[in-house]
Amino acid sequence: MTDTLLDTRNLAFELYEVLDAESLTQRPRFAEHNRETFDAALGTARTIAEKFFAPHNRKSDENEPQYVNGAAELIPEVKPAVDAFLEAGFLNATRTFEQGGMQMPNLLSQACFAHFQSANIATSSYAMLTMGAANLIEAFGNEDQKQRFLQPMIDGRFFGTMALTEPHAGSSLSDIRTRAEPAGDGSYRLKGNKIFISGGDHPLSDNIVHMVLAKLPDAPAGVKGISLFIVPKFLVNDDGSLGERNDVTLAGLFHKMGWRGTTSTALNFGDNGNCVGYLVGKPHQGLPYMFQMMNEARIGVGMGAVMLGYAGYLYSLNYARERPQGRLPDGKDPAAAQVPIIQHTDVKRMLLTQKAYVEGAFDLGLYAARLFDDTETLETEDQRQTALQLLDLLTPIVKAWPSEFCLKANELAIQILGGSGYTREYPVEQYYRDNRLNPIHEGTNGIQSLDLLGRKVAMNNGAALKQLSELIQNCCARASEFEQLTALREPLEALHAHIGKVTLALLGDMGKGQVNQALANSALYLNAFGHMVIGWRWLEQAIRAQQGLASGSPADREFYQGKLQAARFFLTWEVPSCHQALAVLERRDTTCLDMQDDWF
Repeated sequence: MTDTLLDTRNLAFELYEVLDAESLTQRPRFAEHNRETFDAALGTARTIAEKFFAPHNRKSDENEPQYVNGAAELIPEVKPAVDAFLEAGFLNATRTFEQGGMQMPNLLSQACFAHFQSANIATSSYAMLTMGAANLIEAFGNEDQKQRFLQPMIDGRFFGTMALTEPHAGSSLSDIRTRAEPAGDGSYRLKGNKIFISGGDHPLSDNIVHMVLAKLPDAPAGVKGISLFIVPKFLVNDDGSLGERNDVTLAGLFHKMGWRGTTSTALNFGDNGNCVGYLVGKPHQGLPYMFQMMNEARIGVGMGAVMLGYAGYLYSLNYARERPQGRLPDGKDPAAAQVPIIQHTDVKRMLLTQKAYVEGAFDLGLYAARLFDDTETLETEDQRQTALQLLDLLTPIVKAWPSEFCLKANELAIQILGGSGYTREYPVEQYYRDNRLNPIHEGTNGIQSLDLLGRKVAMNNGAALKQLSELIQNCCARASEFEQLTALREPLEALHAHIGKVTLALLGDMGKGQVNQALANSALYLNAFGHMVIGWRWLEQAIRAQQGLASGSPADREFYQGKLQAARFFLTWEVPSCHQALAVLERRDTTCLDMQDDWF
């Protein structure tokens, strides 16, 4: 059977040959699991994704949610899909057995969820948002909040959202105007407006729990004055039953170019002066709390971008194998049979580019998921913190790099289908439109670049960057044992050294107060850094593929050869191209910084 969601052989390669998922079962939290339970969960995810999610992907795109009598209406196929997801336990896959979960590693949960993202990114987003909101309440909520809101979310009866953006502020959260006034009974009354709130209204659950950023009357200016509040669509009584409708109004729906099946909402809080909210944690600490959900969402967005790229790649690959057109350049006989377009070298180039982008990014996304397991289950606190700082460093890359380069993969998928790729009769144009939203989701790629260069590489005196450098150097040392990998290893070593030099120089400028100039071209830095990281992950895959060729079965030979060819493409075609961007950073080019408004 042809794979349509993701390549099952590649998934097994990642989990069991590259990332050693089975070793996680040696940790007490995952001791009840083994490869059989992992594979069973993956098989269930694939079945549900194929049966319930994929069939309405096009329909939900063509029939967007509608604003009817103050509420959002969805096509009827969405709820059975979400219910099947809940009934199979995937909402709580990582939670403990005592909580009703599977106590599964995050690595496996992410691998399972990838099937749903590939099959239907819009429908899967409701679950992703709910998981993030539930984790936020679990981490920072009090016992009453956990009982009143978290448990019903774990049970799948309540769904969740994150409500950050406001019309006038956009990504500048320091400028939010939503206010929260103490009500005298421990609750608060909120008033304000939020926009682009994904999943802000729908009929999929009994209640919707909004995680809302707002400011108290005594809030200091800027981001240090932001607090976090739980604001339910319906109030919840002490016995857990639903109370009256809260003063949260669906003001309207936005109609985006992609993810059309996900409600994108404008919400008004407190139009009638009685929007009840509950403070989470301490006052004025809302943004640090929310960063937990934001970072989870950034990794989720990155994996969503990967899976949309992956879906386009697999579709165009299958198409190229079946579509006869033209003859090879050296074919002189016009009466000869046409060849499948996969035999044309430029089509191979486009397919190889897609493979290099999506399988490299897929590896990184799963690596990040495994790092998350390390942050929770490594033996010592120091080990867990070390894993956490590396995950923090990689998060902007996990979010932004796939959002740009897996989108490019979708462009190539369209091109491979020729004129058909540009029509709505084929799915690749929808994959592109859906993926085009990801550079804006959870912070633009530009914001991610500022986060990476302005904060992450320098945090803790560069400890995470040093850790990453050691991992790359170790990988290159292991690759040096294979003569066949020399041509792949050397470009990565050169890029790693060049980025290290540029990073020190830019951090030095910022230390001297030259912040604007140092960050002016941070987008170039993000892409080069991302290529270094993906190049490292490809070299790791190449090592495993080389080992597999030596010890694996003959049936796997073509798979491993494909891995090595994709690694060769990325490390010898893509990685060397980054030096030009680094040269721009080295000379502190101010072309963009110096551009004036009146010159446009």
